[in-house]
Amino acid sequence: MAKGLFADIIINITHENVDRPYTYKVPDELRERLSPGSLVNVPFGKGNTVRKGVVLGFKDEVDFDVDRIKEIDSVSDKDISLDDSLISLAVWIKKNYGGTLAASLKTVLPVKRKIEKVSEKLIVRNADVAVIEKEISLIKGKRSLARLRLLTELLNEERIPKRIVSSKLHISDSTIKKLESDNIIAIEEISKTSMLNDALVSTKLSLSKEQQSVIDSINEELICKDNYILDHSGSLEGYKSPVYLLHGITGSGKTEVYLGIVESVIKRGEQAVVLIPEISLTYQTMMRFIKRFGNRVSIMNSSLSQGEKYECYERARNGETDVVIGPRSALFVPLKNPGVIIIDEEHEGSYKSESVPKYHARETAIKIAQDKGAFVVLGSATPSIDSYKRAMEGDYKLFELTKRLTGNQLPNVSIVDLREELRSGNRTIISSKLKDLLADRLSKGEQSMLFINRRGMSGFISCRACGFVVKCPHCDVSLSLHRNGRLMCHYCGYETENVKLCPKCGSKYISGFKAGTEMVEDTIRKMFPSCRTIRMDADTTKEKGSFESIIEKFLDKEADILIGTQMIVKGHDFKNVTLVGVLAADMSLFEADYRAGEKTFDLITQAAGRAGRGELPGDVVIQTYQPEHYAIVHAANQDYKGFYNEEAGFRDIMDYPPFGHMLSVLVAGKNEKEAIGLSNMMCEALRKYFDSSVIGPAPSNLSKLNDVYRFSFFVKNDNYEELVRIKDYLEENVNKIKKRTAQVYFDFDPQNMQ
Repeated sequence: MAKGLFADIIINITHENVDRPYTYKVPDELRERLSPGSLVNVPFGKGNTVRKGVVLGFKDEVDFDVDRIKEIDSVSDKDISLDDSLISLAVWIKKNYGGTLAASLKTVLPVKRKIEKVSEKLIVRNADVAVIEKEISLIKGKRSLARLRLLTELLNEERIPKRIVSSKLHISDSTIKKLESDNIIAIEEISKTSMLNDALVSTKLSLSKEQQSVIDSINEELICKDNYILDHSGSLEGYKSPVYLLHGITGSGKTEVYLGIVESVIKRGEQAVVLIPEISLTYQTMMRFIKRFGNRVSIMNSSLSQGEKYECYERARNGETDVVIGPRSALFVPLKNPGVIIIDEEHEGSYKSESVPKYHARETAIKIAQDKGAFVVLGSATPSIDSYKRAMEGDYKLFELTKRLTGNQLPNVSIVDLREELRSGNRTIISSKLKDLLADRLSKGEQSMLFINRRGMSGFISCRACGFVVKCPHCDVSLSLHRNGRLMCHYCGYETENVKLCPKCGSKYISGFKAGTEMVEDTIRKMFPSCRTIRMDADTTKEKGSFESIIEKFLDKEADILIGTQMIVKGHDFKNVTLVGVLAADMSLFEADYRAGEKTFDLITQAAGRAGRGELPGDVVIQTYQPEHYAIVHAANQDYKGFYNEEAGFRDIMDYPPFGHMLSVLVAGKNEKEAIGLSNMMCEALRKYFDSSVIGPAPSNLSKLNDVYRFSFFVKNDNYEELVRIKDYLEENVNKIKKRTAQVYFDFDPQNMQ
């Protein structure tokens, strides 16, 4: 038994065959510099290639020849260390979601490379309001729109962080310098320890009784937590972190509740994490938090530079941040004493990672909260079926906000049967009712939004005459049309010939529904030649900052109608929008996905919530070939509970999540025979050794990508832990196969079909 100081190190290579700790000798000169989570350079492999690794822990002795143990080369000074809790979290993610430990460590590692810190600057109003208003009145032409945006914001805010102005208002340095030279603004640099709260804190909005009740209930829980700590001699061991579900209709003021909760937590000396889908992380949202909590707020988003991300990490590590706001990855900013994790729009699919490891932010947040003694708040107008079921069963505590803050009623919703439009001779994508309402809004100078409910080309087949959809006889999902002209189920592999006539009514109008935002925009311009349109989709948001730029232009009333896909309905607050048209509700309704009904209900409800958020009442028109479908009917009525009851019944019968659990396994490889052979071998083994339902294998939704063949199968079991055991079994046995080129990927309770 050799003695000394040795370190267990995971090599920074995302590959199954090296996904285990390797033991290295710690040189005397490095002993004081290393701790669990330190990033080091080590010799690896036969050629002793220097690789980066992460120190998992230390030991004083090993049970094999010390001469065979290689020595750590050096500490990676340019990188940042992980702490014990992040290593533990990475191990948990690897265990519960698959992939390699190296991939999990990369996921939780906040910043990969330390670079020069970026200082914080403020743009400060330096001229009287009257002077700024005069400047605004003199602005003409599109070339001055950036100047106009900043001046308009300066009427509302005396001080704005420069990073927010640049990243969310998209104001260039040249525009800022010109306003500075004109003495309209001044630039102030602040130290990282200075407090802006006195300068930036705004007057709090008065809360409704419902809002105050939520905050009071959570404050009572904080008192219970303090009493628990007193009763257990300062320990939180055994304390069960509560999870709250805030179900509030659109416009009911969930954000103001979040602000109140965060304020309570900060007063206790704790910090908050607020997760928001990236697409909803708008300038207005950021400013609401910054105005309340000053520069103790850190913003994490994809537009930040490495320097800005490092600054966010450093401030959190040094206890200089009270609030971290950002998308899924903000979970891993290492706050010293987190008290609450808030997940806004908790139903959003973006909270589930689509890359390995495919962790879910909700479950990961609950794990972090339990480890740290914090609590979790989930908020949505359309809670996920998973979360609402847990609330109904008492695992989560449910709060409800049932009234809009403006006092306005929810918009008036109409359902248009597109089958009737076809019979009346209207073959355009705009129904007669929607056309009339658009004309009315244009005449009044009010804005409209047209939402086309799609994520790409439709793969399902439906009849425009009667609404019939071709579905799998075994899985209750639509069949997808493949390029070979055959219809296939991506769950069980069932396939059949495409149909030319509707099996239900005999109509020839049966095909895939094909429509896009460009076609809608062309149609609108032909109907209303003088109408100003702006389009938001994958094509118009490719450039960095283009998404926020489109939003700002629409807010500035530079367009009468905003046309777009799902991204236009994600939590935006347009006060002048009084009409929303949902053009193709069926596009997501019959995706080959067991969550299709839920996704459709969520999207339509969220879209409808964009209308009438200001002082004017709103109208919503839902166009569909399935006006009787429960997801459409309940969305039109804004009846979440009615939808939940019907959807839950179907899920329960089919044993789909959350009434059962599902493991999706994707096998991908350039050798088609090897990929399908490996898929079949795994399915046969599972059917032989495990008491679980195995569906498939079948070609994936995207069966071939970049010359890589993709096959999927699904495993159902009521017990999540049993699926984890199945995943471990498959990983262990697949890794034993020599000369394997096909890769295997796992996804628990998948949000999207692979």
